[in-house]
Amino acid sequence: MASSRSISSALLSACLLFALPGCRNNNLPAARKEGPPGSVRVAQVSQRTIQRVIESVGTLFPYDEAIISAEVDGPLVEVLADLGDQVKQGQVLARISDEEQRYLVAQQEAQLRQSLERLGLKNENDRLKDVEDAPDVRRARADLFDAESRYKRVRELVDQGIGPQSDLDQALARFQAAQAAYDQTRNQTRNLLQEVERFKAALSLQRKKLRDTVVRAPFAGYVKERQAVVGAYVRANSPLFTLVKIDPIRLRIEVPERMSPWVRSGQDVEVTLEAFAERKFTGKVWRISPTVDQTKRTFVVEALIQNPRNELKPGSYARARIQTEKAETITVVPARAVLYVLGANKSFVVKSDSTIEVREVKVGERLPDQVEILEGLQPGETVAITNLARLTPGMTVRIQQGAPPKG
Repeated sequence: MASSRSISSALLSACLLFALPGCRNNNLPAARKEGPPGSVRVAQVSQRTIQRVIESVGTLFPYDEAIISAEVDGPLVEVLADLGDQVKQGQVLARISDEEQRYLVAQQEAQLRQSLERLGLKNENDRLKDVEDAPDVRRARADLFDAESRYKRVRELVDQGIGPQSDLDQALARFQAAQAAYDQTRNQTRNLLQEVERFKAALSLQRKKLRDTVVRAPFAGYVKERQAVVGAYVRANSPLFTLVKIDPIRLRIEVPERMSPWVRSGQDVEVTLEAFAERKFTGKVWRISPTVDQTKRTFVVEALIQNPRNELKPGSYARARIQTEKAETITVVPARAVLYVLGANKSFVVKSDSTIEVREVKVGERLPDQVEILEGLQPGETVAITNLARLTPGMTVRIQQGAPPKG
């Protein structure tokens, strides 16, 4: 009897101990009060008209990105920009030694002046309107005129029987030689004019190379990367800087092909980023790909977003919402009427005899308090919205009235 009393006392003490509030397991989740197991609250499958919204996650890209390379060979004597620097269009980024280029320009200028002097021109901007105005051609023309006049005089004397035939033959030979010399001089002058143009082109190219020793920014932007180092010998096409323009900035997203009729240029785009959780940026649809990716069945849409404070950075992920003009009437149920079980979405239809029919449903767009039903339910049907985890096919339930509890 004493042993029985001890066991009873111990059990009583244990029961009292577990009854104390401080001895309860606070880590266990509290049961949700949704009413008795056999009772449910219900809602009607309904329809509503909505404006379709396209949602997608994409990546930010710079508006422009360019690798700035050296255009001439030579050592770098000055680097004036570095990573993260904001530069203006035309701003000097680096300088390459121009000593060799200056010498080559002087050489080309001397060759051009020599050819210009032979044509009687003072500077490279002067033009010879007619080849007959060239000094060599004028001299050859004067010699030809003199030889022709002498030949005519001798011929008159010979015709009168005063002069000998040998003088006429000599005058004719001189006249023919002067004619050939005149023709040759005209041809040489034309060739010299072409040579002048060639020298001018070579000089212009050499002057460009001299200008190219100063590396400038082709557009306003930021330095993304710097490879230039003072003292390094660079060759043409050696990369020096990578420059990006990020205002505006581009957002590239992928949209399912079935939504292609909904997208058009100029539509407003609402953009959110994890780095700016409390802010929304706005942009507009800028580019639409004309083709669909055959593996993903999506097409690319680009939005242009103003970025005046350069807060948005290329490479960041962003979520986009495009409000379309597509209006559709859809079938909806309360979000609580769908239960995800073993890889499938299920709804529990309450039939007219208060029994449960379990259906697998295909869901579409998720609204703030409702979900679109693409397949599995029909408007007007009644579905359970509480105690879903306790319901089984064919189970008889009692419908509760009033709003479901929150939580």
